Amino acid sequence: MSFLPDYDSPLALKAFLDDNGMAMQKKFGQNFLVNRKSRQRLVDALSIGEGSKVWEIGPGLGAMTEEILSRGAQLTVFEIDRGFARLLKESMGENPRFSIIEGDVLKTWKNTGEAQGFPDRLFGNLPYNIAAEIIASTIQEGIRFEQAVVTVQKEVAVRMCAKPDSRDYSSFSVLCQWAYTVSPLMDLAGGNFWPRPNVDSRAVVMKKNELWPGCLNPSLFMKLQRALFSSRRKTVLNNLKPWLISSRPPASLEVDPVKILHQAGIDPGARAETLAIQDFLRLSDVVEESWA
Repeated sequence: MSFLPDYDSPLALKAFLDDNGMAMQKKFGQNFLVNRKSRQRLVDALSIGEGSKVWEIGPGLGAMTEEILSRGAQLTVFEIDRGFARLLKESMGENPRFSIIEGDVLKTWKNTGEAQGFPDRLFGNLPYNIAAEIIASTIQEGIRFEQAVVTVQKEVAVRMCAKPDSRDYSSFSVLCQWAYTVSPLMDLAGGNFWPRPNVDSRAVVMKKNELWPGCLNPSLFMKLQRALFSSRRKTVLNNLKPWLISSRPPASLEVDPVKILHQAGIDPGARAETLAIQDFLRLSDVVEESWA
């Protein structure tokens, strides 16, 4: 590992890339965290030890990869950049606790988990352009980690933690908080990264929600809550009506959306952003039972 660069120095990182005929690729959302204390704090929050099984998304040149391995974890990293992947294999490939999956994580994570087993922990400085999609895709597939620490664009983190009756509360907020207890860890201004991004970042800690799924039909719940947010200016009644018509099973009787909302204890004139997660869960069960 001695030939790897000084992770704290943008000049050293640039020189290292130049010497290896490589360059940062904007399309992959690559930004190195050059603040050592922040890197250590992020890994601390992951709460790992000997034998912990961890996935890291977007390891880059391995600054936090080294830190995770130093704590005795069994680590699989997902790297889309072929040059970075080559250097990681050269520097860490002999470590029996290290393995690398090359390619787009959105296309490889599920098959990797099914082949190798899913880990206890998820970690990553997630590319801004696909961060929400990565998080949502695992939840939608029913895969949750005991604990995850991810750094995302600040506005994405705000949505993950948003509460009802707030501007940022959305279907994505409900999805994240249904599966996990989500809490902010720290903010990272652009100066903590190289190259410096035009936006601020926020790290969040996600701990598995033990009461999950809390409903009769998780697939129905996810579709329903997404439909109720489909037109934020519309009431839940006006979003629910067309969704019930298009989604109900062919053999089921037509159901009255007003009656369903009343059975769930929800005001038909309310909007989705005013509802708590328990409201969506209760409504999902009422719909499921009405279709039985």
